[in-house]
Amino acid sequence: MHPEVQSTKPGTCPKCGMALVKQKTKTTPTPKKESQPKPESKPTKKPAAKPVAPPKKTVPVSQEKPRPPVTNQDVQTEPVEKAGHKMESPGQASQPRTVRYDLYVHDTIVNFTGENKKAIAINGSIPAPTLTFTEGDTAEIYVHNKMHMETSVHWHGVFLPNRMDGVPWLTQKPIKPHSTYLYKFKVIQNGTYWYHSHTHFQEQSGMYGSLVFLKRKEPEIPAIPIVLSDWTDMKPKEVDRSLHSATDWFAIKKGATQSYAEAIRKGHFTTKLKNEWKRMTAMDVSDVYYERFLMNGKPVAEATQFKAGDEVKLRIVNGGASTYFWLTYAGGKLMVVANDGNDVEPVEVDRLIIAPSETYDVIVTIPEDMQYEFLATAEDRSGSASLWLGYGHKMPAQPLRSLKYFEGMKMMNGMMKMNGDMEPMGMQMSNQQMDMNAVMYPEITGEEQSKKAKKLSGKKGMPAASETNKARKEDPHAGHQMPGQAQDHSMHQMPMNGEGDLETLNYGMLRATEITTLKPGPERILRFELTGNMNRYVWTVDNKTVSESDRILIKKGENLKIIMFNNSMMRHPMHLHGHDFRVLNRQGAYAPLKNVIDVMPMETDTIEFAATESGDWFFHCHILYHMMSGMGRIFSYENSPPNPELPDQKMAQRMLNRDDKKFHLMGMVGLETNGTDGEVMLNSTRYRISTEWRVGLKASHGLESETYFGRYFGKMQWLFPFIGFDYHYNSVKNESEETLLGQKSNQYNRKAIVAGVQYTLPMLVISEFRVDSKGKFRVQLMREDIPISSRLRLNLMGNSDKEYMVGLRYIVTKYVAFSTHYDSDMDTGIGVTIVY
Repeated sequence: MHPEVQSTKPGTCPKCGMALVKQKTKTTPTPKKESQPKPESKPTKKPAAKPVAPPKKTVPVSQEKPRPPVTNQDVQTEPVEKAGHKMESPGQASQPRTVRYDLYVHDTIVNFTGENKKAIAINGSIPAPTLTFTEGDTAEIYVHNKMHMETSVHWHGVFLPNRMDGVPWLTQKPIKPHSTYLYKFKVIQNGTYWYHSHTHFQEQSGMYGSLVFLKRKEPEIPAIPIVLSDWTDMKPKEVDRSLHSATDWFAIKKGATQSYAEAIRKGHFTTKLKNEWKRMTAMDVSDVYYERFLMNGKPVAEATQFKAGDEVKLRIVNGGASTYFWLTYAGGKLMVVANDGNDVEPVEVDRLIIAPSETYDVIVTIPEDMQYEFLATAEDRSGSASLWLGYGHKMPAQPLRSLKYFEGMKMMNGMMKMNGDMEPMGMQMSNQQMDMNAVMYPEITGEEQSKKAKKLSGKKGMPAASETNKARKEDPHAGHQMPGQAQDHSMHQMPMNGEGDLETLNYGMLRATEITTLKPGPERILRFELTGNMNRYVWTVDNKTVSESDRILIKKGENLKIIMFNNSMMRHPMHLHGHDFRVLNRQGAYAPLKNVIDVMPMETDTIEFAATESGDWFFHCHILYHMMSGMGRIFSYENSPPNPELPDQKMAQRMLNRDDKKFHLMGMVGLETNGTDGEVMLNSTRYRISTEWRVGLKASHGLESETYFGRYFGKMQWLFPFIGFDYHYNSVKNESEETLLGQKSNQYNRKAIVAGVQYTLPMLVISEFRVDSKGKFRVQLMREDIPISSRLRLNLMGNSDKEYMVGLRYIVTKYVAFSTHYDSDMDTGIGVTIVY
């Protein structure tokens, strides 16, 4: 079953356990499939345990594997083109081979939460099988698309020819339904990488897997590939639409709405007011609510073959669409030995955070003959996944407690200007060395208390939160020891609960094992500002999406230095395709090599890379929903030969631009005892078309509608000029009245073209000034979705035509709310509101 396994003695296959049989020598081994890397064992005084990855469900594939017809047939016969990087290991300890995999991409049904949901599996498995190669091998990977929709596969972090990179309409055409595509490249590196779909939201649906490139002289130590991921029962397209519609349903599900009631209860009323005065919404750590977090496709996995004293290498991939994971281990320290496939000098830490798309190689030790939990906790603390190592009495890792959102909000209030910009902290805040979000972590600063509890604790000598934060600003280690708290020893003396200091990994601690300085060459400096708008969910670089920006032309032989400032409240893991870059930190010539850099809010990071390739390469945020909103750039090598995959470049560019130019439908319809009112909108990155209506049940209530079309301007998109049409009709006698502006206005029978502008004021109030074709002016103020409590929302509106409204909605489900409101034209109503 595994022709690549060779042995001169009888025995069993280390991958599947079947007896080895003598067979004729084959010139080109072609494995059917492989679900985990070749086991590695470390010689010890006692027999080494054999690592086994958590089992995966697979579907049988045909025993016959003839070369299938492929859409890119020229790749089968052409010599393998090498990427422009050098081989990392000159020594030859294994014979290079051509290793073939067949990946069958199918629609499937999964049940992670008790409900059957659609997903995408490769060879019947989520995650997809681990693909293993040895440095020097030639990879032949046949992707058979058995779905009714197109797909693609990107080889994350891999140096390969540009046309093999797997980005639809940038490096290749999508793999059409029921067709086969061949990816073929020379393996010229080693380490832990991964592969995933780069088509639409397929990555969120399960299309990802681990990729292991073994060294020619791989150290003999048991190794387990681990793929972390996040799962939502909601269709990913619906997740994306919901994010753009500014619903806070995900915050409700996570218990993170930060309502006024909660602010008052916790003594942060002024913090909440200041937050909205600066036109900020609630603190958001992770955009999406996930029902499950998975480790190798399971919430809980086990590897029971290890004994006391064993060391185990964990090859960790964060395949999550948008989740950061905190990694901790009940058995003690984590020894980090590689990041993004590149070796680093071993460094021991208590915990580390792994960004979406990052990989880490971590070595852990089994202290005693017990079972120790390796725990991956979502950054927003909404869930976790575990791998239990060893056998015997279970030793759980300390769970991470709920975040202190108001402490984070208070910190951000002090860092944000009134124009929406973040206060740049300079290079002293770079490479994750100053995690300003640490004020939100109760394991460092202690549990957040209510206002009453704070007064009581103050009498007992407990420092107030403000005093602790002040001390932490003066001394980064201050405030870690909180009097009156008992230590929890369940993590074997791991410093939690405020006792002692947690050793947390940051990029400044990573040191390459070899000198990484670039060869001399012309240097170009590029400056990127990472920008975004949480209200409308628009994510950009320099306030431009991919479709709004030109490609960045670079020349082979140049050294590119990129200085990035994160001027948003969210973290952004920025990934460069086809290249490694140096992260400039305090390690000088030994600066680490990476292909993903997690840039925290207010942080300024600098990377540099050598332009050694050809073609077009994507540089983007690897939070899937940020990337699909347009947060990226394209590096394009000058004088590159034409890509045979994309003969029509103009058409390819139009197709590539579709992702961040699409419109999102959203709406709200109230069905109440006095009639119906509501609004339907189509929104894109910059444009909006909307229709608002009110129809009364009584003839005296009449009907009215306002239709607007406009464009948002500015980085924060607070300015919205528009044109539209206003229609009011009532069967009662046409009566005029005087507006607050002193004009005669007929709000009963009016048909007029309007033009005006909306602008977001402090406290998130939408101000509107407009004039109609009859010369009438109107000024209006409106605020929607004021969070009174976790599920109760207040709406307010008033204008110079003496129209006003006040309403309440109690959110029951994502799409349904109980509602009541008073309208000056329609009186009082009670009923339900449907939200989409």
